[in-house]
Order: sequence, then structure tokens, then C-alpha cells
Amino acid sequence: MSTNPAQQIGRYAKENSMALFFVALILIAAVFVPRFIEPTNLVNVMMQIAINALLATGMTFVILTGGIDLSVGSVAALAGIVATVAIKYFPNAGIFTGLLVIAATALVVGGICGGIMAYNIAKLKVSPFIATLAMMSVARGLAYVYTESRPVFGLPDSFSWLGIGYIGPIPVMVILMGIVLIAAHIVLTRTCFGRYVFAVGSNEEVAKLSGINIVKIKFYVYTIGAVLAALGGAALASRLQAGQPNAAQGYELNAIAAVAMGGTSMSGGRGGIIQTTLGLVIIGVINNALSLLGVSSYWQTITMGVIILVAVIFDQNKEN
Repeated sequence: MSTNPAQQIGRYAKENSMALFFVALILIAAVFVPRFIEPTNLVNVMMQIAINALLATGMTFVILTGGIDLSVGSVAALAGIVATVAIKYFPNAGIFTGLLVIAATALVVGGICGGIMAYNIAKLKVSPFIATLAMMSVARGLAYVYTESRPVFGLPDSFSWLGIGYIGPIPVMVILMGIVLIAAHIVLTRTCFGRYVFAVGSNEEVAKLSGINIVKIKFYVYTIGAVLAALGGAALASRLQAGQPNAAQGYELNAIAAVAMGGTSMSGGRGGIIQTTLGLVIIGVINNALSLLGVSSYWQTITMGVIILVAVIFDQNKEN
């Protein structure tokens, strides 16, 4: 059936609405905020979204199965505390030791927190909202109890290499973000596990009848999300050169916003890492432009809430 040019343009605009919105946003920011397109500022934007990208990548896996994880900010804060306490046992640590401590913290803290949530959700059939809400409270509480609400200072300089170091002109955090995003994209699009994640989110009952082990897939998905959240928290502590129990507050909102803004369906089964990356950059550009214009962080938070609402409404309209 032939279609006229207007219909073709309309269909193209609908299918690529987020990409077109991103291009328009860049043009508007470049016109009204000339400093935005300076190379130094563009690198700064990438640095600002790097930590959130780690959390949003894990959140993408979870949301693709139709779930949600409200604990990523608290798990990140707990991991930051554990990493800074651990590195203090190595006062003369080099860069390699610092990276080893951060990686071990991500695996241990993320593995334990993610495993507990996954068991409750996949095996005991607890609602993801309730299970992750409980972990959000427990992880944040443990961070406050262990530190007695005080930051952990006195870390070796080598510990901060991941957070603020550079390899050539590129920040280490941006390189880490790129590696994680590419690896996650390959897992979701080139492996059986990735196809199972989409299948569970599309129709859990059909996936079960097709022989997919739903419990196993959910267990891996929530564990991956928690490990990446813990990695983000340890990296944040490296950037701040301190472990703070109140760190990463509201980061779960940023991660969900990035996933939803990019176009990944909140009901699962549709989306991916490319969409999440687009959402991350859009939110980063908006926040950066608002900061350059002198808009307060309070209004930026309000803007983030509006973005989530609009993205979800748009997603529901497309599905309808």
C-alpha cells in the first residue's frame, strides 16, 4: 500500500522521536548557551553522566524484564563506604590496588544485595517494588550505622584515579562508562541471555511455557543491576575522595529517568542500551544547560520529575 510523503515523514518522526528531540535539544542549547559546545564543557557533560550510566545500565536489564529497582542509590552509598573503609587498610596502595578494591567491593556488596533482592523477587514472589524498597532502606541504614553518619576520609591519592584520572585527554570514568555500555549492549543483543531478558519482559507466561527459567533470569538481572550500582558507588567515592553515607541520594530517580526517557518500555520487553544511552545524554544536556543558565538544583529536580512523567505517558501512548 503506497503512502504519501506527509505520512512517511510522520511515521519517521514517530519512530525516531527521541533522536529528533535530542538533535533539537543540542541545537537549542548551542544557540542559547554558547559555552555548551566548548570541548571542555562537553567532556564535563560526559563526566556528569558517567556514574549515572553505570546505574542506568543495570536498571535497563531490570526494567526490560518488567521490574523496577529502587535500591540502586542506597546500594551505591553502601558500596562507597565499604570501598573507602577497605582501601584504608592499604595506606600505600597504588592504582592497581585501588582498582582491585573497587572491583571487589562491587562484586561483594552488589552480589550480596542483588542476590537477596533476586531471591525475594524470583523465588518468594515478593513484588519488585517492595523487595527493592526494603533493600533501599536496609542498605542506606547500614551505611549510616557503620559510619555513625560521618564521612570516611584519609584515603590514599591512588584511590581517586578511577574517579578523576585521565588516560590521555579522556577521563577514566568516561572510558569505564563506554566499556560497560558496549558490553551490556552486546549481552542484550548477541546472547541467549539477552533474548531471554526480552522474552520475560514481553510475556512472562509465554516465556515460561517456552522453557525459559524465569527464576534464573530474574536472579541474574537483579544481581547485575546491584553489582553495577555498587561499582557506580565505589567510583563515586573515588571521585569524591571520601565515603559518605548520604551519597547517591536520588540516583535511582536519575537511572529510571534515563531508561524511560530513552524509550525503553516501563512494562518490559522493548528497549535497550542504545535507548538508555540516548536518555542519559538528553538528561545530561538538559542538566548542564540549566546549570550554565544559573537554574537552581531544586528546579533541575522538578524538571527531572516532569521528564519521567512525560516519557511514561509518551511510552503508553505508543503502546496503545
